Amino acid sequence: MVTIHDVAKEAGVSVATVSRVLNNHPSASAKARLAVESAVQKLGYQPNANAQALAMKNTDTIGVVVTDVTDPFFAILVKAVDKVAEEYKKTILIGIGYHNAEKEMEAIDTLLRKRCSCLVVHSKALTDETLKNYFAKVPGMVLINRIVEGYENRCVNLDNQKGTYLATEMLIRLGHKNIGYIGSNHYISDEMERKMGYLKALENNNITFNEHAVTHSSPDFEGGEEAMINLLSYNSDLTAVVAYNDSMAAGAISVLNENNINVPKQFSIIGFDDMPIARYLIPKLTTVRYPIDLMANYAAKLALSLAHQEISAPTNIQFNPTLVRRFSTEQPDKM
Repeated sequence: MVTIHDVAKEAGVSVATVSRVLNNHPSASAKARLAVESAVQKLGYQPNANAQALAMKNTDTIGVVVTDVTDPFFAILVKAVDKVAEEYKKTILIGIGYHNAEKEMEAIDTLLRKRCSCLVVHSKALTDETLKNYFAKVPGMVLINRIVEGYENRCVNLDNQKGTYLATEMLIRLGHKNIGYIGSNHYISDEMERKMGYLKALENNNITFNEHAVTHSSPDFEGGEEAMINLLSYNSDLTAVVAYNDSMAAGAISVLNENNINVPKQFSIIGFDDMPIARYLIPKLTTVRYPIDLMANYAAKLALSLAHQEISAPTNIQFNPTLVRRFSTEQPDKM
């Protein structure tokens, strides 16, 4: 492994000079800069992002790693962190992981190279061991929407299983017995937990599980459409569905409307997340509220307090999913 000492030897300068060049310090001469850059390229040296960030001790920036900024869920997360940053006169930088381990790691390392002393990270692809390494090296890092053993005090999470359990149980109490589940084809912990909540509710209410009543697709409008078409193709007796998120629920409702199946008189549907779209669908969507705005606010303040002792830690709060009942659920049609 090439080290900074190897670069210094190749360039014929001191380690301190290499450090100044790599950190773009104005005192580095043009001659030294050229020699160091040439040595770095020749040796293939990769600076340690964590070490650089910690050495610089920059306190003005909060880094945020999300899966996809086009998803309303993550847009709300980023906005909540930005509000905290504004409150404490900080700025934010955003990295995108796309459910890919390499991209998630690259996003974190890039933010560290850009001197982010605080990080709010949404990671589903990196292993627990990799995240533990980051936790150990970056005191101001907080993980959101996931728990890593040994670092629970720096993780902000929601009980996904409880959310879909509440949703499925609500449909059962309304009188539905043939209930489907539309899941995400991203096999991350959220999906596994939400499906488990659905299955647990069926089991605890003595309702037989029907494998044809479960389908998976992309967690967006198009995926919801595809999933609902599949469910209607395999099942003639479904009266309700629990969806992985509100976008999939919206896509499912459009298919039901196209097939002249009235929601909620003939078919009930429940989403998850309580995104703004849920209030503007026809009918307005019953859903499980995921308080990502509150959770992101808490995570950002926690990250700041961990990185800067002069900032007080926020009060420890347990975040819970709650049902938001609107107009997409009703007792099953008796006709």
